[in-house]
Amino acid sequence: MSSKTPQIEAFNRLLTIMDTLRAQCPWDKKQTFESLRTLTIEETYELADAVLDKDLPNIKKELGDLLLHIVFYAKIGSETNDFDITEVINSICEKLIFRHPHIYSDVKVNSAEEVEKNWERLKLKEGKTSVLQGVPKGLPALVKAIRIQEKVVGVGFDWEYPEQVFEKVKEEIAEFQAEVKAKNAVKMEAEFGDVLFSLINYARFLDINPESALERTNKKFIKRFQFLESEAQKLNKPLKEMSLAEMDVFWETAKNLE
Repeated sequence: MSSKTPQIEAFNRLLTIMDTLRAQCPWDKKQTFESLRTLTIEETYELADAVLDKDLPNIKKELGDLLLHIVFYAKIGSETNDFDITEVINSICEKLIFRHPHIYSDVKVNSAEEVEKNWERLKLKEGKTSVLQGVPKGLPALVKAIRIQEKVVGVGFDWEYPEQVFEKVKEEIAEFQAEVKAKNAVKMEAEFGDVLFSLINYARFLDINPESALERTNKKFIKRFQFLESEAQKLNKPLKEMSLAEMDVFWETAKNLE
């Protein structure tokens, strides 16, 4: 028996269940690409949360949910004879082979960075006219900035040293402060965007994922603020009636508990 037999059986089981649900379940029967789209985005964010929390049981669960969505889209595609799950899988297999010539051909690479650069060059050979074509328009702005920077780096558009990037950060902050002093709302917003973009670039040089870093801070703030709320509730004192000094005592306690 092949070592892959259990995986094949499990995947076939999922495909069979999908066929049954699509034929018999009123909810599953009415779904379309468009109706699934929002649900797919939600499932992706739930997986991202689980990854950030290092919650392995939930990572497994959310991966299953995403796999179901892939099978669901493929099932709908097969009903209109546009594509099926076999074509979906073969398509990604062919793409992976083409974009890994250092594995499946005679191209030599010495680092992961070289692999990324080859990847972007190969995408241009596939007919794309810009390396930025692969950045989805609907991405959240922070994630989009990360992907834009990763894409252009793949074709050599980059700084040489982290110190250069940090100087750019300071330059952008100075320009932002100048517009704050001038009280020019439109230019303030533009310069603030430049500050964020340069900070994201600097984070990349330090091997920090800005999206993950910000989300960890969000979670930390929520945890501390909810502790503050619970302590205020124990005192039967609404937060709006507490001074900042009183709040700060509980805030510091929450930090120490971490």
